[in-house]
Amino acid sequence: YMSGGVGFTQYASATYTDNILEDFCYKGCEIGLDYANGEMASLKGDKLTMELLEKIIRAENDYCLTQYEAYPTVAESHFGGSVRACCAAAGCGSAVACATGLAQPTLSAWSLSQLGHYERVGRLGFYGYDLQDQCTAACSYSYQSD
Repeated sequence: YMSGGVGFTQYASATYTDNILEDFCYKGCEIGLDYANGEMASLKGDKLTMELLEKIIRAENDYCLTQYEAYPTVAESHFGGSVRACCAAAGCGSAVACATGLAQPTLSAWSLSQLGHYERVGRLGFYGYDLQDQCTAACSYSYQSD
């Protein structure tokens, strides 16, 4: 039995996020391209470092969370911390995807965004029982995690 959580967040994101998710993803791609010197999917091999990924993710996550803080109606439109964290994580994923063109760092961007959200805002979900912010860390860069 699962009430809420990641499944509901993924179901509800497309329907209830208005243009906010679109803004976060476009801004994420813009940030990713800034770090990739304007060339889509160019950060690979020796150019790709964890420090660079963290900079990209922090820049996008900061943008997303600042929007929620600066414009309270944005937070009202997204009911609960799960949807807000999901939209911020999707923006971070788009930033890394545009910069690298690689799936695994993009998944890790989602996970790191969740942890950054937890660090800045606190526990997600209903009174902290959701644990959505911890569910991807075990699958990131792991071998046959399931």
